[in-house]
Amino acid sequence: MKRRNFIVQSSLFTAGALVMPKNMVLVSQNKFVSKRPKLADRNFVSKAVEQLIKEVKAVIKDEEMSWLFENCYPNTLDTTIDFEMIDRKPDTFVITGDIDAMWLRDSTAQVWPYLPLINEDEKLKKLVQGLINRQVKCVLLDPYANAFYKDTTKISEWKSDQKLMLPGVHERKWEIDSLCYVVRLANEYYQITKDTSIFDDDFNKAMQLIVKTFKTEQRKHHESEYVFSRLTTSVIDSPPFGGTGRPVKPNGLICSMFRPSDDSTLFPYLIPSNIFAVLSLRQLETIYKEAYKDNEFANMCKQLADEIATAIKEFAVTEHLNFGKMYAYEIDGYGNKLFMDDANVPSLMSLAYLGAHKPTDELYKNTRRFLLSDNNPYFLKGKYAEGQGSPHTGKNKIWPMGIILRAMTSTDTDEIIKCLKMLKATHAGTGFMHEGFDKDNPNDYSRDWFAWANTLFGELIIKLFKENKELLSLTY
Repeated sequence: MKRRNFIVQSSLFTAGALVMPKNMVLVSQNKFVSKRPKLADRNFVSKAVEQLIKEVKAVIKDEEMSWLFENCYPNTLDTTIDFEMIDRKPDTFVITGDIDAMWLRDSTAQVWPYLPLINEDEKLKKLVQGLINRQVKCVLLDPYANAFYKDTTKISEWKSDQKLMLPGVHERKWEIDSLCYVVRLANEYYQITKDTSIFDDDFNKAMQLIVKTFKTEQRKHHESEYVFSRLTTSVIDSPPFGGTGRPVKPNGLICSMFRPSDDSTLFPYLIPSNIFAVLSLRQLETIYKEAYKDNEFANMCKQLADEIATAIKEFAVTEHLNFGKMYAYEIDGYGNKLFMDDANVPSLMSLAYLGAHKPTDELYKNTRRFLLSDNNPYFLKGKYAEGQGSPHTGKNKIWPMGIILRAMTSTDTDEIIKCLKMLKATHAGTGFMHEGFDKDNPNDYSRDWFAWANTLFGELIIKLFKENKELLSLTY
């Protein structure tokens, strides 16, 4: 697989209130040179994607916004794809960017914006088939692992973690959403193409294992043997109590030792991930009824989804003094609740993006108002932007991903415009989205090459192109 080494341009283009630091120089005035690899150096090329880029760019008036879109939207294809045929089946390995490993979560999210095009591009369709096949292999290897290597001889930097580490596993953080993303990808592919060829014996074994893992991690009878312990000075990098997590009172919810940010949970019942699990189980119910004709397993998925949904309604929805009925972020079943959000997906903000709620649902609206208020400890305001942060990046960094999701779940044109202005003002002249940036200094950011954030930005622009095209005719 070709590896990309991005050169970060030492420039910060003036945008709104953003001022270029004295030690930085613009490459050229009013000219934005593409940051994409040369055509011959790209890992994967899709004709359908290239055509869509041309169509979208043609209506974007803001030159810098157009440049950002062209750099970001194809970034996953350009730089992270390793596609080949293995045992006469397509196989797609997708690294996350500057970390040379594949996350189940990130890999689905990275290719997600390309899925609407797969019926137009057979090559792109094969790529998605290949990722489904690769994710199935990963689940069958270890359903508790969050990230994997293609080269099974590669030694993980986390080899000293105190847990089972099989060859091919990069990290073994148990996160509910990792398995949900496997279902999400397969279901979307099936819904778009109606192709059932992906539903082979291995896929069936993997889905059975996913449901078994979900049921085990309900921990009704303390049956989970999962332990994760890392020698670290960071309190968010390993669960307490010997890697088993804080106590929970079983109520039907699934325990998650880690959040989608890869940070350990405070209370193990992570509500956005449990809501995601309900969605995934209902998707599996449909797949098994329609494709496998297996009503027994379909009903098992339905019953588990119903149980979790009932527990969410009973234990995770609470009356807030200022915001009315809203979701807690994490709970423990004893009555303790954590009120915050993380900029990653799934998050409370992303529930409308994932399809768990409509943006107009009262419960979601109340929760969203809380998330964008000073009551949320991880909603940050600075000189250049405001937005959701994450314990993962500290007290002062805002995640572009959070700003993007805010725009994607908004029904307010002015709010979307505000988000676009902030995204334009904070990419630090690099032409790409990052993991997090300092609220008062966009030049202080983490991760030069974070393909998911890049592709998600592209997804936002395409959403506007389809639903709110007039916003792309504005100058930001």
